[in-house]
This record gives sequence, structure tokens and C-alpha cells, in this order.
Amino acid sequence: MLEVRVCKLRGDWRLDAEFSMPTPGIVALFGRSGCGKSTLVDIIAGLVAADSGRVALDGHVLLDVAQHCDVKPERRRIGYVFQDAKLFPHLSVAGNLSYAARRAGSPEIVSFDAVIDLLALGPLLARRTQGLSGGERQRVAIGRALLCQPRLLLLDEPLAALDAARRAEVLPYLEALRDQLAVPMVYVSHQFDEVLRLATHLVLMDAGKTVAQGDLGAMSLRPELRAIIGAEAVGSIVDAEVLGIDSASGLHRVRVGAGVLALRGAGAAPGSRWRVQILARDVIVATEAPRSLSVRNELAGTIVAIAADEPDADLVSIDVGGATILARITSAATRSLGLHPGMAAWALVKSVSLSGRSLARAPLTKTRA
Repeated sequence: MLEVRVCKLRGDWRLDAEFSMPTPGIVALFGRSGCGKSTLVDIIAGLVAADSGRVALDGHVLLDVAQHCDVKPERRRIGYVFQDAKLFPHLSVAGNLSYAARRAGSPEIVSFDAVIDLLALGPLLARRTQGLSGGERQRVAIGRALLCQPRLLLLDEPLAALDAARRAEVLPYLEALRDQLAVPMVYVSHQFDEVLRLATHLVLMDAGKTVAQGDLGAMSLRPELRAIIGAEAVGSIVDAEVLGIDSASGLHRVRVGAGVLALRGAGAAPGSRWRVQILARDVIVATEAPRSLSVRNELAGTIVAIAADEPDADLVSIDVGGATILARITSAATRSLGLHPGMAAWALVKSVSLSGRSLARAPLTKTRA
């Protein structure tokens, strides 16, 4: 487990954060700019002193203010990847990586060759860092952090300085780290699409406080998340099992709760797991079994909650057999259909609103309008 409970005062601003997560995995610290995410990871790294609190990783206490325990940053065995790659400009890529490997002085978690292969750094080794693209620089920075043989990897907005193309270039490498290494990671971001792609655990922060935490499925239903990402991005995130490909349509069939969805995506073997995000705006609610409709995704379930979402709109939560689907409909529709908790309902989603791909650990399938 990674266990964090810290407080820090800076003038009138106060950080009061607490979270824990199982390891390995990726915990995402998510919230608006200025909410305290970077300060929190700096305290975990030992770069900023906490006024009170405790940090422990897998039983190793790194910080306990009450017990006057504060392990020096260089002895915490924590790798840190910053928004700016902070590479040594006078060294080649190989030189930057070798420097980290020489200074590790710890049991080997990942070999030099494995890092090169995992991040596809071989063609870059002889190059100077000044001539690298932003995405290449960040891959080198990640490699250098891994070669420190860390027990924990911190990534503070590592893609924030990159354009969309470079972000798309680096994200698959971060997914590979998650799926192939046993190094736990704390990932700071204010981009929810990155969180969806990478995180196994989500901590929401607001105004210096951790306001909610848990797995992505549970957190997707929380109003604290909706307050940060906005109404258009609200949706349910559910785990799905790939059943196979429908030969007639070419769409993947995946089990969600007690039902089946058809969606687009990269090839995946039956039995593999996907993570599916279904945006609330893409879901239609029916109170009778649908007939003669072009919509092919029909998930039967029971309404478990109805909550006001925005002016003249409601969020309807439908349990489809162990998974909860959110639908945004008008308040007028809620009244005219007589919707209420405990009522049978069907969640309808167009296949063209769903696309995805398979990865080793619950990858993302994200709806598109």
C-alpha cells in the first residue's frame, strides 16, 4: 500500500490531503490547476517539507512528522518525472540514462536493456537531448527515472507541455509501464482523458483537499468528479469482458453487467478485459423493451437513482446487472415517463458512439458523440 496523510500551510492556503492505494498500480491525482496536486507529490518525494503527517510505502515509513522521521529524498528510492524533462543538455541520451543507472545503488527492478526496449529508446541513444522532440524527451526522462530503480514513480503533468500529437505518441509507453512493470505510480494530471487511459485508482482534489477516492468505476458516479470535468464529459466507466467479434457487423461484443454491448475497437481476444466509458449524453432511457429501432445496444436494468444534474436535466442511474449506467435526460422526460427508483428500464446506446481498444489491464473504450 501507498499511504499518504499530510498537511502543509502556505500563507492563507492549506493542503490537507489523505489517500491510500494498493500497489502496484497507477493512482491519478486529478483536479483543477492550483488544487495542490504538485505540492502533494513534492511532499511524497521529500522535496517539500510537510507541517504534519505521514507517508509510507509498502510498510516503509518515508515521513512521520510526529516521530521526527524524514527520509532524505535521495534515499527514498522515488523516481520523479517533471512536466519539463530536465535532461542534462551536455550528455547524449545514453549518457543521461547511464548517469541514472550508475547512481541507483539499489536492487535492480528493471534492467537497462528492458528500459530501452520498453520505451523504444534504441534509435535515440547517440543523439543529443537538444535535438529531441518533446515526446522523445519525455520518454528519455521516464527511462532515466526508471533506471534509478525506484520503489515508486511520480509523474507530475508529464504530458502538459506536449501538443496533441506528442501526447498521443507518449501515452502508449505509459500504458506499457503500467502493464509490464510492478512499479507503483502517482500520476498528476488535469486532463481526464489521460486519467481514463492510465489510472487504476483515482483521487479527486479540490482547494487543497482530497475530496474523494476509489476505483474509476465508482468515481465516475461521484458528483465531485462531475463538478470538475463538466456536464458534457459525465458518464459511467465500467469494466467489460470481450466475448468476440460479430461476423456480420465486424463489431466487438463485450459483456457489461448482465448485458452485451457492440462496439468498435482494435482486435482483442475473447476473455480479455476492456474499460468502457459511456457518456451520459449518449444514453437513451426506455421504459419498455425496445422494438424496431436502429439502436443495437439495449441494456436491461433497474433505475436506482435520479438526481438533478443541470437546469432542466436529470441524471438517471440504471443498474444493468452489477454495472451502473448514467443517462442524462430532460426533467420533462423524467416526469412524462414517470421514472422512479426501482422501476424497470432499458439503457440504449448507439454502437457508433462507442469505440475502443484492448490492453492488458482494463483499457479504455470511450464514447464519441
